Amino acid sequence: MPPSSRRPDPPYLRIAAELRARILSGALRPGDRVPSARQIAERWDVAIATATKVMAALRAEGLVEARVGSGTVVSASPAPDQPPGVPRQALNREQVVRAAMAIADREGLAAVSIRRLAIELGVRPMSLYRHVATKDELVAYMTDEAFGEPDLPVPGPDGWRPKLELISRSQWALCRRHTWLPRAVSFTRPMLVPNMMAHTEWTLRALDGLGLPMTTRVQEALTLHALVVTVAIAMANEAEAEQETGVSSAAWWWSQRSRTDDLLARFPLLAAVPERAAADLDGLFEYGLARHLDGLAVLIERGQPR
Repeated sequence: MPPSSRRPDPPYLRIAAELRARILSGALRPGDRVPSARQIAERWDVAIATATKVMAALRAEGLVEARVGSGTVVSASPAPDQPPGVPRQALNREQVVRAAMAIADREGLAAVSIRRLAIELGVRPMSLYRHVATKDELVAYMTDEAFGEPDLPVPGPDGWRPKLELISRSQWALCRRHTWLPRAVSFTRPMLVPNMMAHTEWTLRALDGLGLPMTTRVQEALTLHALVVTVAIAMANEAEAEQETGVSSAAWWWSQRSRTDDLLARFPLLAAVPERAAADLDGLFEYGLARHLDGLAVLIERGQPR
């Protein structure tokens, strides 16, 4: 999967960081009121949904608390070192990785950090370094865990095409479940993690006996993967946009209606496109997969020199 440039933190994380800094510096002291969600929305010019996530993030860190008659105020004491009744020795790498995946599933990969993970697990950040040394290492474990979720059958269905359909749809389902996954790995500097490598090995094995040289088989495996990733990134972008703005895809298109009507008057073929065609990413993935495999079938029928 191709790497992408580093995306800036979502607005709610940047706002939460500003308020956190004020609390930790003493500018806001225990018992002081913090801005309400509506005040945050007005001051930082963001949606109420984004402002609500700011408050949720600060509450999760134990920095603020709701107090009857006072609204939301700075907490009198920091968050506990660990959840009540959970012994420290019970924490293991699998729990750490699963917790990080849950954060990424809800809020995107940018929200994952050692500090945030420590808050989620109720432990001090330093205690996590026994399990993961860096965020990059954590993301590698998360990626390996995700690719290990599907149960790839051995040898799989009869025929190269059903096999490639199976692996592609399996990876598409993974990307739908974990929208951060397409951005976590790279083609040119791949993570050497067993479960992801097992997917590539399975794909190469599906192409056995077709007379294709190994270079062509590798190119096919990567191209098939790229098809999944390209559509999955569009899906991830939409999920992040909805999360950050609180505006759904349908609502966004509706807000653009007057502008699009004027533009489409100049483009009659585009005007004839069904309204939700471009938003049907499942349909786009299936169409791309089918047409790609049609082309591969032609290559195989013509015969590829060894």
